Amino acid sequence: MLAITVLALIGHHNQEYWLLMAAFGASCVLIFAVPESPLAKARNVIAGHCLTALVGVVFATFIPVNALSLGIATGLAVMLMVLSKTVHPPAGANPLFIMLTGQSWAFLLFPVLTGAICLVLIGRGYHQIRALWFA
Repeated sequence: MLAITVLALIGHHNQEYWLLMAAFGASCVLIFAVPESPLAKARNVIAGHCLTALVGVVFATFIPVNALSLGIATGLAVMLMVLSKTVHPPAGANPLFIMLTGQSWAFLLFPVLTGAICLVLIGRGYHQIRALWFA
């Protein structure tokens, strides 16, 4: 709750650059509920979202959106996460969302990179406070 609220409040001040996207809700499940999972590691969250969003923007910019391009983009994004050892399942939704909504290059910075970093930092802070509180 706190992570999404913070991202919404930060983005609310500049509605041109929201820091929210639907996949971040699923990222919160991993970051907060199973923080020891390799899928919840900072590298996976940040790089997974960035790689898959890059694929989405490249496809949205240069390739017509159709059933085949949606499938190829999603498959390529998953393959890149696997090859780079940055698998983060919620990020698999990024190419679909980006292509279907026609997002531009700016989307890679706001919300993808900035939002993913914020989620990781909020998650780390939460788990540190929780460890101290319940130690």
